[in-house]
Amino acid sequence: MNNIYIAYFDGACEPINPGGTATYGAVILQAGEPIWMCSEVYQPEPGHEHETSNNLAEYSGLIAVLDWFAERGLFDAEIMVYGDSQLVINQVFGTWRIKKGLYVPLAHRARELVQAFDHIHGQWIPRGENALADRLSKAALKRVGVELRLQPI
Repeated sequence: MNNIYIAYFDGACEPINPGGTATYGAVILQAGEPIWMCSEVYQPEPGHEHETSNNLAEYSGLIAVLDWFAERGLFDAEIMVYGDSQLVINQVFGTWRIKKGLYVPLAHRARELVQAFDHIHGQWIPRGENALADRLSKAALKRVGVELRLQPI
């Protein structure tokens, strides 16, 4: 029997989007318990430090999850990926086209990575159901001293 993995990812770009500090967070659960988490700052190429966006951060979170599975050779595992970015979920797991933006190279990379897995699915969830990945993405911002904007209620 294959193990079932549940993954959540999220991204942030603060204090402005685009052009702020892009960060991402992700968590992977097995049998309801976290087995891996990340909270990272996206590192743009030198000379492109302000070429950042929330979409780029979201894609970085998904790619971190996919890389974790690939590095362990879990290509035949049952994997369910949740994210609160409709753009990322629909472009990678659905039918939305990849158009233009800073995120395009990462979108193509994510699509390519997903194709290596036999049993992977993605689903959009509301932000409120993505709390742990959201906290991880915001924790990376706090570590580097970036002030968070107040979010509308």
